Amino acid sequence: MRRRSRSLVLGLVAGLVAALGVFWVSLPAFAAGPTASFVKVSDWGSGWEGRYTITNGGSSALSSWSVVFDLPAGTSMGSYWDALLSSSGQRHTFSNRSWNGSVPPGGSVSFGFLATGSGSPVGCLLNGAPCGGVDPTTPPPTGTVNPTTPPPTTPPPTTQPPNDGLPRHFLTGYWHNFVNPAVELRLRDVPADYDLVAVAFAEATSTPGAVTFGVDPGLSTALGGYTNADFKADVQALHARGAKVIISVGGEAGRVAVNDANSAVNFSNTVYNLIQEYGFDGVDIDLENGLNPTYMAQALRSLRTRVGAGLIITMAPQTIDMQSPTVSYFKLALDIKDILTVVHTQYYNSGSMLGCDRNAAYSQGTVNFMTALACIQTENGLRPDQVALGLPAGPGAAGGGVVAPALVNQALDCLARATNCGTFRPPNTYPGIRGAMTWSVNWDVSNGNNFARTVKPHLATLP
Repeated sequence: MRRRSRSLVLGLVAGLVAALGVFWVSLPAFAAGPTASFVKVSDWGSGWEGRYTITNGGSSALSSWSVVFDLPAGTSMGSYWDALLSSSGQRHTFSNRSWNGSVPPGGSVSFGFLATGSGSPVGCLLNGAPCGGVDPTTPPPTGTVNPTTPPPTTPPPTTQPPNDGLPRHFLTGYWHNFVNPAVELRLRDVPADYDLVAVAFAEATSTPGAVTFGVDPGLSTALGGYTNADFKADVQALHARGAKVIISVGGEAGRVAVNDANSAVNFSNTVYNLIQEYGFDGVDIDLENGLNPTYMAQALRSLRTRVGAGLIITMAPQTIDMQSPTVSYFKLALDIKDILTVVHTQYYNSGSMLGCDRNAAYSQGTVNFMTALACIQTENGLRPDQVALGLPAGPGAAGGGVVAPALVNQALDCLARATNCGTFRPPNTYPGIRGAMTWSVNWDVSNGNNFARTVKPHLATLP
């Protein structure tokens, strides 16, 4: 995200391809006690997405867990989430993360992974015992697809979308808590087209991981006197008209660092305090100067536990940060997939990059660029409802990648229903694609509200 100006991030980075389908694997009835059940959530022929669920059917709590299994020759392990992995040849050991090792009686936790090849896990052991009370050397039976029912063009989400109170397809805009060449606005003057408003930005303090927020003195002066109390009242005014307001952390000049357990606690505590004080509905992670996925995931899970299931969690990575599931931002998104609302990748200030087909370099500012890069996320573990397109709101808002809002609509059509595509066509359609984000509300107002007035009505036409 930009405050004033920034250099372009240029380069060619390989994308990843994996089309999604649905392919369930059945297991025998479980014995009493802890069990681990496996399901192929999706199968696209050359690979699949798998999920193990550890269920504690015993009478005492599990303090930790370890799931071990083999993959047949020709099937290899890919990216994974919600667990730690160690591998030796075809044998893979998944163990709990720091936040999901404890499983009370009757409780369950899950982890997931992607694999290349057609084989299924065999020889599963949970904490050294058979995963399902059956012979661990016997592979689970292979699931079948009803031969009379063709596979869906678009796979359903792997889990139910969060109950975030937002429309199925929604528009997000960033609001400036600072002064730059764009028009200054009181929060209550954000146009009603925006469903979600991200307040930019919470700032770092001298305490590692901690953040703070208050109306910027320069903005207050520019608006003729705008206080924290005014801002809080404006948050409630946006709530009254059905919009959500979140606090964004970071930005191009932000220096928030969550790199250890203590800073994770500090981040969670201070963001929670801001939510309580100002009435924010959630938090946006917009760290452009480095991110530790392990400790940020801990901080966000702690925050989610305190606030509850209604907490909105968004991310605004730069384009390069979502090129591969091994990159820290992408890894964070997968690690918190079960509580993540949406990722608004910034498809600007990027230069040219490879898309999910890995066949060509796509230039920013085109329908091809938006669609080819968005499908990297939808084909590598994120649900379509967790993916949105982030674009600048017109001249002045970015150093490169400014597009006409009509092209944003075309990209959304291409992703949601395979119409209005450029020369690139995604491997699947994604009716659940969540929507669009713009940097920023202030720049949009400066440019005649063209972005919101063009994109917002179109979102209502998507399936």
